[in-house]
Order: sequence, then structure tokens, then C-alpha cells
Amino acid sequence: MKIIKVEPILCDGVWRAWVFVKVQTDAGIVGYGECGDNWGRPHGVAGCIRDLEDVLVGNDPRAVERLQLVMSEIIQQSSGGVAQKAISGIETALWDIKSKALGVPLYELFGGPIRNNVRLYWSHCGTYRASYSNLLSTPPLMTMGDIENLANEVLNSGFTALKTNIVVPGTPAHIIRNSEGKFLELDKKILDAIENLIVTFRKVVSDRVDICLDLNFNFKPEAFIRIARTLEPYQLMWLEGDTYDPGALQQIKNATRIPICSAENLYTSREYEPFFNLHSMDVAMVDIPWNGFIESRRIAALANIHEITIAPHNHYSHLSTFMSAHLCASVPNIKIMEIDVDGVPWKDDIINEHPTIKDGFLMIPDRPGLGADLNEKEIAKHLWPN
Repeated sequence: MKIIKVEPILCDGVWRAWVFVKVQTDAGIVGYGECGDNWGRPHGVAGCIRDLEDVLVGNDPRAVERLQLVMSEIIQQSSGGVAQKAISGIETALWDIKSKALGVPLYELFGGPIRNNVRLYWSHCGTYRASYSNLLSTPPLMTMGDIENLANEVLNSGFTALKTNIVVPGTPAHIIRNSEGKFLELDKKILDAIENLIVTFRKVVSDRVDICLDLNFNFKPEAFIRIARTLEPYQLMWLEGDTYDPGALQQIKNATRIPICSAENLYTSREYEPFFNLHSMDVAMVDIPWNGFIESRRIAALANIHEITIAPHNHYSHLSTFMSAHLCASVPNIKIMEIDVDGVPWKDDIINEHPTIKDGFLMIPDRPGLGADLNEKEIAKHLWPN
């Protein structure tokens, strides 16, 4: 079996592109992967995928580890970022081909499933509705009563955990975030908005649903710590934030009783290692579409050595959900998995199988490969840019 073509596919996700990779073989087996870039800047990833095609064509796609090393060597002077995303998408498509050729689910290549399902949390709960309600045809968030309705929706859906950002209802609703390269100065108005949001969610869901708050890169440690201490009475599952400084994150973790989650923006086990060595987080977020299976499993193993759990970062299309499911099936230290409930109307149409969710748990797929293929005819109706 030989690779005959490698190509990116860019699908419109409204405010961002879903970046897919398609690898074709002379045996007729096609593999797919996902490696989306945020905020509608996908062309660098797509270009890197095209740049890597010539070293892959003519090779046996089943030699996944060797081909991953070949690609990594080519980009070693510009590792991480766009280049790592491109490698990840291609590598995933190669795993998809290999497991399809063997007629087994991908996790069987990693020792078989440890679990048959994984707990989910409803991610960006209210976030997308505040920013893109008119594009997604979701209920607007004009008052705290609308937040209460959303919390009841989470309860009725069967989810047992949710994650939100700093959502402020209004006409229009908005998200408090940094802009123009400046971090946020935490004032009483912002702190009150954060506390009011979490209090409202907690009032409705009581102890039936765990709550997480994601602060992203918005604050420096001093402000992060003030927020954490304000929210300690509300028993968050975790407070999430981003930094590239392991010591700064350790400072935050040591200053609060709330568990700290971080690292969704890191690439490869080399970048995670200094954070793990300092035990600067309780839960490590790992992005499979950005790191690929080889590196994600290394990160999971390194986290396990340091007694740290991981949570797949998964806010892309359904294909990414299938990818994350296979990691969850095959590593021991999984805490919970992210999934977006709100999305564009054609999200279900661009794939031939949908994730099976029961009572807030994702059922691990049992079909060969990733367990789903892209519907390219439907994607062609929603190409990026649109």
C-alpha cells in the first residue's frame, strides 16, 4: 500500500475554519484527520500540509511512527504551532488508514480499550451563544434568567459537568476577554460579573453538575489568584487558565484550594515536562488535533508519572471528538473530556457517523479506524472562506 495524495480540506465553521487532512492510498483506503486552527487563520496549516506531501507520497502509510519522525525532522527548526498541527492531522489520517486496513478501531493499535465510555462536559456553555447566537440560531442571553434557562438545559440534557467563560448577558451579550494584545486589569465590575455568573449556574444545578471556568490568557497571576479565592466557596471542578511560565502557574496553584487546569496551548511532551516537574497544574489539557496521537500519548504517560490527570481539549468538529475518544479509550489517567454542544447547523451533516452520548457520557466507538468518515459532498457546500 502506498500514499498517492495528501490534501487539506477547509470547512466553514462560521467564526473559524475546521481544518481536515485527507490521505489517499493506491489500495483505495482513505484516512482523515483534523487539525483546526483557531480564529479563522487556517491557511498556514493548510500550506504546511501541502509542503509535507512530497515526503509522504510513495511511502507505506502504515509506517506511522517513521513518517511522523520524517515530518518532525523537516520542521525541527520551526517546531510547534502551525507545523505541529499539520503533522498531527496527517499522522491521524495515517493511523486511520492503518486501523481501517486491519479492520479494527484505532485504540486496538494502542493495546485495546481501557474503558467503554468517558464522561463529558458541556464546553463553552453560554460562550458561543453570547458571541454568535444569531449565526447559530441559539437562544440569546439577555438576562441572568437566560443563564438560568441554560443551566436547566444542561441538567435536562444529562450532562454532569459544564465549562463556561466570562459570559455577561445583555443586549447584546458579550464575553469579557483581553484584546489588542493587552491583558485585563481585574476591577470590581469584572470580579462581580464572574461571581454572579458562577453563582447563577450553581444556584440552578446545585451539586448535580460540576462547574469549570476558563479564564484563558486574560489575566496575570495576581488577578487569577484573586478570582480563584473569590470562587472558592462555589466548589468548582477546576479553574482554567493559560500561561507559558510553569512557575507562574505553580504560584496560582499554590494560592488556591480550587484545582487548576491548564496547558491546552502547549505542544509536545517537551513543552509539558517543565510544568509537570513543578506539579503546577492538577489537570492537564491535551489537544489531540494539535499534538497527534504519538505526542498525546507521550504527554499522557508523562502526566501519569507525575500523578496528573488529563482532559482532551476538543472544541472542533465531530471528527475531533472521535479522535479524542480513542485517546480516552487507551490511556489510564483521563479525568473528563470536552465537547461543544452548540455549533453550526451543518456540523452533523459533514460526517457519516455521530458521537453516541448517553447520560453525559461518550460511548467509545467500535468501528474500524477512527469510526467515522467525512462527508466531502456536504463539506463542499460549506467551504472556507464563506
